[in-house]
Amino acid sequence: MAAGCCGVKKQKLSSSPPSGSGGGGGASSSSHCSGESQCRAGELGLGGAGTRLNGLGGLAGGGSGSGCTLSPPQGCGGGGGGIALSPPPSCGVGTLLSTPAAATSPSPSLSSAASSSSPGSRKMVVSAEMCCFCFDVLYCHLYGYQQPRTPRFTNEPYPLFVTWKIGRDKRLRGCIGTFSAMNLHSGLREYTLTSALKDSRFPPMTRDELPRLFCSVSLLTNFEDVCDYLDWEVGVHGIRIEFINEKGSKRTATYLPEVAKEQGWDHIQTIDSLLRKGGYKAPITNEFRKTIKLTRYRSEKMTLSYAEYLAHRQHHHFQNGIGHPLPPYNHYS
Repeated sequence: MAAGCCGVKKQKLSSSPPSGSGGGGGASSSSHCSGESQCRAGELGLGGAGTRLNGLGGLAGGGSGSGCTLSPPQGCGGGGGGIALSPPPSCGVGTLLSTPAAATSPSPSLSSAASSSSPGSRKMVVSAEMCCFCFDVLYCHLYGYQQPRTPRFTNEPYPLFVTWKIGRDKRLRGCIGTFSAMNLHSGLREYTLTSALKDSRFPPMTRDELPRLFCSVSLLTNFEDVCDYLDWEVGVHGIRIEFINEKGSKRTATYLPEVAKEQGWDHIQTIDSLLRKGGYKAPITNEFRKTIKLTRYRSEKMTLSYAEYLAHRQHHHFQNGIGHPLPPYNHYS
């Protein structure tokens, strides 16, 4: 499976900061989520592929409740192949993932569809239609309808995350994604159900929960390895770190771009939180931080509520033909 994005309560940095650290400490995870997006790839072994992880740095099934799940590529949707996350010969200059040129503009009529920063003037690829497709897939699964038809948005390969939140306070309900580029049609279809039904921190989603759901799709872009672990911008870059733990094992962990800003963390606090969530138990020193290999990246994010999904589908039903009955409004009031 893959890495996901998810919401958590504000985490308290519980460990006392080491000398010269600037206040960084480990983060104690919260068992509930409250609408703040957080994503973690968690721990990976040396090989990476084939191991399912939760987003807080633990193996799926044993992690704490405030993280997201990361799984390595399985099938990759037939088109993208994996993306290289190991550093190029020279750091800080090479883009590890070239994003496809194809782009679909987000629907301007959906007020809650929010996107994270995207580099340059390139058109946004993520769109409200992708969130609608995820709702279609989940709705069809829960009600036993034939799965929706092939969507019309681009099928270019991207690393992606699907996040489900629920209720007015937007508590995390499921979040799983992948750092391997997958064709969007098959990737979103797969991770819609994986995040809704197989996130080990939550029970499988039910029909009754549909009316209160929010769906977010995040596409990851512009991966770059950097030599300095502080060479990234809070609120702009997601970060993925690789480090050797006290037992000599290689571990990785990630946060999506919005996490540090929403948690109110600075660079050191974010790095230390990632180390703790990746399973590092020893005291964190400035010398150890300098051994971290850091990859920075950006994301495009779109969020849609169930009510907006219904309105969008009602409007586009005859043009698009979604292949299953529209959920009636009165059934989900």
